[in-house]
Amino acid sequence: MANVTLNVTDAKGKASGTVEAPAELFGISAEDIQSHVPLVHQVVVAQLAAARQGTHSTKTRANVSGGGKKPWKQKGTGRARQGSTRAPQWYHGGVVFGPHPRKYDQRTPKKMKAAALRYVLSDRANAGRIAVVDFGITEPSTKAAVAALTPITENKFTTVVFTRDNINEWLSVRNIPTVHPIFVDQLNTYDVVTAQYVVFTKEALEAFVAAKTEPKEA
Repeated sequence: MANVTLNVTDAKGKASGTVEAPAELFGISAEDIQSHVPLVHQVVVAQLAAARQGTHSTKTRANVSGGGKKPWKQKGTGRARQGSTRAPQWYHGGVVFGPHPRKYDQRTPKKMKAAALRYVLSDRANAGRIAVVDFGITEPSTKAAVAALTPITENKFTTVVFTRDNINEWLSVRNIPTVHPIFVDQLNTYDVVTAQYVVFTKEALEAFVAAKTEPKEA
C-alpha cells in the first residue's frame, strides 16, 4: 500500500502543503474496512460499557425498612393472605429483580482496539475527512481557531487532536460547540466514529504516527 497524502491548511483555512501518512494507519481499503465493521462495533460497545459507573441499586424486600408485622390474620378476612407490607406488591415494598452494583467492563485486547482505530481512521481518510491544520496560534483565541477550522469542517462535528504541548490551540477550541478536543495519546475509536471530521495538528500527527508505527530496521 502506498502512503496517504493529507492536506495541510494554515490558520486561515487555506492550503499550505501536504504531508505523507502511513498506509497502514490511514490507507486501508474500503472493502477491508467494510469486512471489519463487526470488530469496530465490538470495540465501541466495549468502550461505552466501560464508561458506565454501575452504581445503580435497588432494595429487595429484605432491605426495605418495616414490614415485620403481618398486616392481618391469615384467614377469615375475605382478603388475600399477606405476610408483610414490604412485599413487592405493596406500596413502598421491595423491588423484584432490580439492578444492583456491578461492573460492565468487557475484555478487549489491545490489538483489537488498535486495529479498530486504524479502520475508522482509514474510513475517514478515504472520505477525505481527515486534515492537518497548522493553527499558528501564539495565544488562546477561539476566533482564530474557528477561522482555521470552518473552511475544512463546515461547522460539522469534529474531533481535533493535539499534543500535550499544543496548549494555546487546546484553549482556543475547547469552547466551540462542534469541536471535541482530545490529546493524541487519548485518541480512540469512539471519538473518531462519532466525528464527521478528524483534524490533527502537525505535531499531533507526527506523534501519532511515531507511536503507532514500528521503527524500520536499517
